[in-house]
Amino acid sequence: MTDSTPNSFPSEVAEKLKSYVYRLIDPRNGETFYVGKGKGDRVFSHIRGDLNGDALSDKLSRIRNIQLAGFEVAHVIHRHGMDDDAAFEVEAALIDAYPGLTNIVGGTGSSDYGVMHAREIINRYSAEPARFDHKALLISVNQSAAETSLYEATRYAWKINKSKAEQAEVILPTRQSLIIGAFIADQWLDATSENFPGRESVPGRCGFIGHEANQEIRNLYIGKRVPDEFRKAGAANPIKYSW
Repeated sequence: MTDSTPNSFPSEVAEKLKSYVYRLIDPRNGETFYVGKGKGDRVFSHIRGDLNGDALSDKLSRIRNIQLAGFEVAHVIHRHGMDDDAAFEVEAALIDAYPGLTNIVGGTGSSDYGVMHAREIINRYSAEPARFDHKALLISVNQSAAETSLYEATRYAWKINKSKAEQAEVILPTRQSLIIGAFIADQWLDATSENFPGRESVPGRCGFIGHEANQEIRNLYIGKRVPDEFRKAGAANPIKYSW
């Protein structure tokens, strides 16, 4: 066996691996820059650039820079021999453990069961579950809420059924399954820079123009917990409807 970096697994090895979770590591500084799960030769697909959506990704840019510097990406199989459900859980835990990854989305279930401070855990599980007196559209803003105002994080830009969204009487942003705000949508529009000046167009998505709900509505929902029946284990969709 040579010391060169492999770009595929022998068939008998791939069969024994089953589902696995892997890390891609930059050999220049030892930094993990991507976490993924897969079977077969999935771990090597990134360096070949043959995965859909890789063309302009931060991940592929990082890989190309590594290669241009004369190095090879290090591939580490973090855990193997799992079924798909177990692999999803391990992947999500590792994504939480390595901040700054080039992963576009978080791990499965990370919005509900990801990294939280002990105080957040207490707040979440001791909070009273919400009772919906309105048609409420719940939007998870776990990542974006820390990067902009809550209103901006809530209103733009979502892959959503516009006609159904227009039925919502209140928009409730959530973080780690706690309701943290309440807004009223005056108008739902396609997510374009023309409709939302200063924002980049996101084809196939929508956003709303609106305002903060009145204090009575805010008191009904803010600080309440999203009821268990609305939190399907492993669900990745940030959009939920109360009706």
